[in-house]
Amino acid sequence: MSESTLRIAPSVKLGQNVRIICFANLYGCEIGDESFIGPFVEIQSDVKVGRRVKIQSHTFICSGVTIEDEAFIGHGVMFTNDRFPRATNDDGSLKGAKDWTCEPTLVGRRAAIGSNATILCGVKIGEGAVVGAGAVVTKDVPPRAVVAGNPARILRTLS
Repeated sequence: MSESTLRIAPSVKLGQNVRIICFANLYGCEIGDESFIGPFVEIQSDVKVGRRVKIQSHTFICSGVTIEDEAFIGHGVMFTNDRFPRATNDDGSLKGAKDWTCEPTLVGRRAAIGSNATILCGVKIGEGAVVGAGAVVTKDVPPRAVVAGNPARILRTLS
């Protein structure tokens, strides 16, 4: 990997043996030991990624997301952090950092999120839960639950 193909800001805290594939864009985040970051992934400031996490290509992880150890994030997963996004304030001025509230999201230990899922802000995906491909998660997912659909609904619980 050459530095010209990676965009890793000096503010990034990398653990031991982290593997990052070309064209990733990381800044202000923390990545735990032995994690894998695929190509075309963006991880923004104030994101915490645990140890041995696998993040597949084309995923966007915005500020306020915490991913615990051994979680799996599939291809093209999108996280949000603003419940009511707008470009401008009521007076027409462009919104700045102080004009919105970042709502934190938590992905529990060993949870798995399928490709192209969208995770709305302010939710907790429980330990060992599975989010199906293409699901839109709008509320908390209990530990070891399997969810799918739009909005995501519980299909079953893993034993």
